[in-house]
Amino acid sequence: MIKHLTKEDNFDNETKEGLVLVDFFATWCGPCSMLSPVIEDLEKEMEIKVLKIDVDELPEIAQKFRVMSIPTLLLFKDGKMVNHALGYMPLNHLRKFVLQN
Repeated sequence: MIKHLTKEDNFDNETKEGLVLVDFFATWCGPCSMLSPVIEDLEKEMEIKVLKIDVDELPEIAQKFRVMSIPTLLLFKDGKMVNHALGYMPLNHLRKFVLQN
């Protein structure tokens, strides 16, 4: 399930159970646009929960996790961040990023 987080959503509640991939992006970001369909493919393949956070709409969450570059991917397992990555990656690398945790 891919969910675009809004101000009304609770980040901690969304990431508290299971594996959750968090994608920090912006609509104007080229590499973010390239990564988006790869994340969609991964979500269909693995049935992993994905949160998309637009850094322009929710800068406070980006600041909380010190996101300085986009795209930034954070992987949460039962509420704790267990991995992070910067930039575009192909599906096979994204799959390894998620499975190593």
